[in-house]
Amino acid sequence: MHDALPLLFAFLVGMGHAFEADHLIAVTNLVARHDSRLLAVREGLFWGLGHTTTLVLFGGALLVSKSAVEHSNYFEAGVGAMLLLMGLSRLTDKNQYQTKPPRYQRGAAYAVGLVHGLAGSGALVVLLMGSMRTTWLGVAYLLLFGLGSVAGMLGASALVSIPFTQRMRLSYGLRTGMVVVSALLSIGYGSWMIYGNLFSAEKQELRAQMRSTPAPTSSRISPSASNL
Repeated sequence: MHDALPLLFAFLVGMGHAFEADHLIAVTNLVARHDSRLLAVREGLFWGLGHTTTLVLFGGALLVSKSAVEHSNYFEAGVGAMLLLMGLSRLTDKNQYQTKPPRYQRGAAYAVGLVHGLAGSGALVVLLMGSMRTTWLGVAYLLLFGLGSVAGMLGASALVSIPFTQRMRLSYGLRTGMVVVSALLSIGYGSWMIYGNLFSAEKQELRAQMRSTPAPTSSRISPSASNL
């Protein structure tokens, strides 16, 4: 019973995971393309399915093979690069500023979810390796965690879509402002993730190596040796 206790909270933890900043920013860029609540919620659904797919497949493979991901900060930097590109694409795409929303593409949301799942699965698996006694309990946790993230993102996408209603078709200035703000937020946060997980992490590793390396001792001639 003690081993299965974390499973009771996996779904709730997954729901909270969906509301992390990088997830919300990515889904905002996806949802903002639509003025339909149904299409916006579909974006959240396919993001959650992509996120869960990577968590279960990639994370499950790590658990079964008893492997750990080193330098997972590169995955996080990859998410930052994706947010950066999403923001730049949204900012420079003229179709985004039209009152008529662009054509719905469900594959984009699924692909974004796949990348997010890859970034978070490594750290989650490392945590499960220390708390789960059996591999299959860990896989079950990943599955419930992923389903919770789907449910959480459904709610998040519904909330995010509130500003993007039928009024967006009536007000060009409102739509333009929302496009610019969401794009700049995505660019800024993506750039911060890239810097924090690549350049800042490398500096910290270099400092740690310098501290762990003993300083070279200078050769000294003892007085007794100089008298010889």
